[in-house]
Amino acid sequence: MTVTTPVPARGQDSAATPPTPVRPARRRRPGRTSATRSLISDADLSRGRGLLVYRVTLVTMAVLFALIFIFPLYWMITGAMKTPVELAQPTPTLIPRTWHPETYAEAWTKLEIGRFLLNTAFYTVGGWLIQLVVDVAAAYSLSKLRPVLGKLVLGMMLASLMLPAAALLVPSYLNIVDVPIFGVNLLNTPWALWLPGAANAFNIYVLKRFFDQIPGELLDAASIDGAGRMRTLWSVVLPLSRPVLSVVSIFAIVGAWKDFLWPLLVLPDPGAQTISVALSRLAFTGYVTQNEMFAALSIASIPMIILFMIFQRGILSGLSAGALKG
Repeated sequence: MTVTTPVPARGQDSAATPPTPVRPARRRRPGRTSATRSLISDADLSRGRGLLVYRVTLVTMAVLFALIFIFPLYWMITGAMKTPVELAQPTPTLIPRTWHPETYAEAWTKLEIGRFLLNTAFYTVGGWLIQLVVDVAAAYSLSKLRPVLGKLVLGMMLASLMLPAAALLVPSYLNIVDVPIFGVNLLNTPWALWLPGAANAFNIYVLKRFFDQIPGELLDAASIDGAGRMRTLWSVVLPLSRPVLSVVSIFAIVGAWKDFLWPLLVLPDPGAQTISVALSRLAFTGYVTQNEMFAALSIASIPMIILFMIFQRGILSGLSAGALKG
């Protein structure tokens, strides 16, 4: 304990003034703040029983949620290896009695899955590129160029998110059947999928919020060096925006790949349909058995699973991307 003696006032006896003890500052545990709140206190977690209950509960919940998400995939994959008779039984079996992996090859050939996967990949890549170009340009304009009615335009775009998607189907379909001004019918063409999804209000808002956090000094320095608006966007803004661009790209790719209702309306030609629309059409023809449909669905889900496994780090880092520190 540290003892300090105060300086006596003028005319006051120093011997009559007792020393004032100063308590040392209380040390806090590193990584813990007074603002931290949880269901279980730190004191309970430090005890053996409380820590054991906490870990058992955490592991149980993690396993439970994992089973909820993994079980449908397991049922679909193993269902393809069962016979149609086993699938039709009233009592389901978790493990196939007899394994038939050749069902996947039969479904691939019989349902022409390769052609529909190529169609879907073509529509997805084209829609992703067009959507990225339009959304980045719109977000950059609203964030850095600041047009006169920029806030009004942004507010109207965000208001469109409040409308249900089903309410926009009829107007969008009428515009695709007879494009205003040009009078062109875009049914059974890739543009019927690309043009309606080019401007995504949610992606524009996410990109604008990220662009707002880029310091204006960087853009001013690029302008002093002689860079124009497009050169600044390409050489300064986009390299700094890779995390959010990866997230927006994932949203665009997954949304285009799994879309069903809109491709069903604008792609009536069976040869131009996506994998989701084609499998839905074939399921009601009676031409496909149930185990073959399970196999086709399993094959159709592989590209998105692989995409997430490869880019999961970029997705998580982009979702948590915050302000730039300089």
